[in-house]
Amino acid sequence: VQLQASGGGLVQAGGSLRLSCVDSGGTSNTYVKAWFRQAPGKEREFVAASGRRGSSTVYADSVKGRFTISRDSAKGTVYLQMNNLKPDDTAIYYCAADRQIIYSEYRQSRSYDYWGQGTLVTVSS
Repeated sequence: VQLQASGGGLVQAGGSLRLSCVDSGGTSNTYVKAWFRQAPGKEREFVAASGRRGSSTVYADSVKGRFTISRDSAKGTVYLQMNNLKPDDTAIYYCAADRQIIYSEYRQSRSYDYWGQGTLVTVSS
């Protein structure tokens, strides 16, 4: 599994961005895929997860209704569509993957074995 995240940038509050995470290892369907983020001086926090084959989705309360996680299995890519962005969404966003993880572990960063390099999202007020 080799994850490569992209799509970050600078956007004004209320704007949108779409993050992408390509899995060059081609194991897209058999792995749970997730997005986490880490703001300066804060711990890494869960954002969203997509179950195997996109069977389920889970969101942090802080992004529910604004962010959408999705997969394109043919491209080996997981996306995070972020709408109505707020300054509090400013962080480095990381994609993660794991094959063994169970549903109750989706929100726990320590449960994921594979991580992308992160992409910076900055939301100005």
